Amino acid sequence: MAPAAVRVRGLHKSYGDIEVLKGIDLDVPPGSVVCILGPSGSGKSTLLRCINRLEVPEQGTVQVGDQYMGFSRNGNRLTELSDKALARQRVTAAMVFQRFNLFAHKTALENVMEGPVNVLRRDRKETREQALQLLAKVGLADRADHSPAQLSGGQQQRVAIARALAMKPAVVLFDEPTSALDPELVGEVLTVMTDLATAGLTMVVVTHEIDFARSVADNVVFMDGGKILEQGSPDQVLVHPSHDRTKEFLKRVL
Repeated sequence: MAPAAVRVRGLHKSYGDIEVLKGIDLDVPPGSVVCILGPSGSGKSTLLRCINRLEVPEQGTVQVGDQYMGFSRNGNRLTELSDKALARQRVTAAMVFQRFNLFAHKTALENVMEGPVNVLRRDRKETREQALQLLAKVGLADRADHSPAQLSGGQQQRVAIARALAMKPAVVLFDEPTSALDPELVGEVLTVMTDLATAGLTMVVVTHEIDFARSVADNVVFMDGGKILEQGSPDQVLVHPSHDRTKEFLKRVL
């Protein structure tokens, strides 16, 4: 068996006295799509942010490929990375946020080029060509010179997806990527994500889009109260759930 693209073990995270993650174990196989469902406050987004070390857990480990996130490894010894080294390591687990987080003063093309040029120090001319290809991939070839203010929310989110792909990550983490969009714009973003899944991109998606999870996910994870209560195929979790809390949640959202 191939090693997991993402391996989470014993992850705990608290904010003050509130324990948000209570010992999460999760494997994401290479080329798979894992959709994480659950009510607000269940720890879904915190889990994503711990995977790429935007949040630092108090306990547990996260591996992306053969790297321990936040650490360098020498034999069995782990040494915490500097902020600069962590920024470079974080490239392996790119994040697509709810609110796009584009640079308002840069064009769509410049937003996609920003990370490869300034973080990875890639050649600007080559990066520009790749960025144009990625914008075409997400259906925005004709919007390369537009600023975020000139784009719809769905278009901005597609630029954000192209920006994440530009870093050539091992996995892309999507944190409720359609939750800030008007309903009529949701479909264009989900279509791009479906195409990426079909192409074999490893994805971890926190979402409330049950139909997307049912049709695209290889594995569905249901979280509540900082724990994974149930995980399995879409049929197992969404059609024939075994946990009463999963059944209750699905009854309310469907």
